Amino acid sequence: MIKSDFISPKAEDQKKQIEELTDNWKRALADYQNLEKNYTQQKQNLSVYIKKDVIIKFLPVLESLEKAHDHLKDKGLELAIKQFKELLKDEGIEELEVLNKSFDPNTSECIEIEKSEDKNNIVTKVLTKGYKLFDEVILPAKVIVSKKRGGCI
Repeated sequence: MIKSDFISPKAEDQKKQIEELTDNWKRALADYQNLEKNYTQQKQNLSVYIKKDVIIKFLPVLESLEKAHDHLKDKGLELAIKQFKELLKDEGIEELEVLNKSFDPNTSECIEIEKSEDKNNIVTKVLTKGYKLFDEVILPAKVIVSKKRGGCI
C-alpha cells in the first residue's frame, strides 16, 4: 500500500540538501552584498580623505593671495581669489565664521588673550582663517580671544 504523503528517504535527503544549499547560497549572497557596501563606503571615505588632504595644502595659498590682495588691491587678483573660493565652495569647503563670537575650541585655536573691559571669551581678531569640509573642521581658525578683567576663559 502506497501513501500519497509518503516521501522516500532519498527524496527526504535531497530536500534537506536543497534547503542546506539554499541557506548557504543566501548567506553567501548576503556576505557579498555586505562586502560590496563596505567597499563602496571605503571608496567614498578614501575620496573624502584625499580631497581633505589636498584642500588643506591649498588653503595657505588662498590666505597668501588674500593678504597680497589687501596690499595691492588688484582686480585680477580679486577675480582669481573669487574663483578659488567658488571652487572650494563647490567642493564643500566653508570658511568658519568666528569673529565676534564666543570662543569655541572645536573651531578655533587661541593664540593670544587680550584684556577687555566688557567682553569675555569673545574672538576679537582672526589671525588665520579656519575652514570646514561639510560638517568637519579641517583647519581651525587661529584667533585672539578677549578676557574680561577678573574673569576666566
